[in-house]
Amino acid sequence: MIELLGAEFFRLALVAALLVGLCAPAVGTFIVQRRLALLGDGIGHVALTGVALGFLTGTAPVLTAVVVSVAGAVAIELVRARGRTSGDVALALLFYGGIAGGVMLMGIAPGGSNAKLNSYLFGAIASVTSQDIWVIGALAVAVIAVVVIFGRELFVLCQDEEMARASGLPVRFLSLLIAVMAALTVVIAMRVVGLLLVSALMVIPVATSQQLTRGFRSTMALAMTIGVVVAVGGLMASTLSSRVPPGAAIVLLALGGFVLALGVGRFVRRGRVREPGVNEPTPVREAA
Repeated sequence: MIELLGAEFFRLALVAALLVGLCAPAVGTFIVQRRLALLGDGIGHVALTGVALGFLTGTAPVLTAVVVSVAGAVAIELVRARGRTSGDVALALLFYGGIAGGVMLMGIAPGGSNAKLNSYLFGAIASVTSQDIWVIGALAVAVIAVVVIFGRELFVLCQDEEMARASGLPVRFLSLLIAVMAALTVVIAMRVVGLLLVSALMVIPVATSQQLTRGFRSTMALAMTIGVVVAVGGLMASTLSSRVPPGAAIVLLALGGFVLALGVGRFVRRGRVREPGVNEPTPVREAA
């Protein structure tokens, strides 16, 4: 382990894994609560077009991915809010258009290749550069700052949109804020788990945490902890064995944690039900 910390590529990869493990479940908590679990997948496909556009224009793919994914997230939220088409249809448009545009642009880009395309689709955490870390770090700080500043308002929105509107909250702005945070998170995580698997890291830790907690804050805190653990664990697994893809290892660890939490959660709930005087009604004696 000490030898690995001495390697620059591992230190950069570790920082990227920590940032992704924190941000993805934090944003995913709001997305899951609003029942938009597939939003990350749709934005991930759009971000691929941004990556390919970066190779085509000779600019940084991460920066172009930010611009394109944010624009796509805003578009899907506006379409969904205006009700011109259902949410699933709008997400389908993002899926097909994003992936097709990305593959097309990557094919005609001078520096494009299947190897580079796969590194963004499935992640290549070992190839993260110091420039990537600066961009990922800045985006991560922005995402966490939004969660801290607008966390209470976003919680009300996710619980009941009509109540949030009746309370005078800027529902349209907050909805767009969630979409933009999701887009930034996708770009943050694409170098670690890949665009095709980024939604899993946003959703699975939250679903795991929901099996063990009840409150919104405790769910988010535990989900972020799980995200960090599985991200670092997947990185370690891929470092120890070059044949283990890091993105797949991270997602499989998250799935394993969900299965374990599902069993533990059921056991705890059964114990509470069987415990007299807690969840069972007190028997009422019949009057003589």
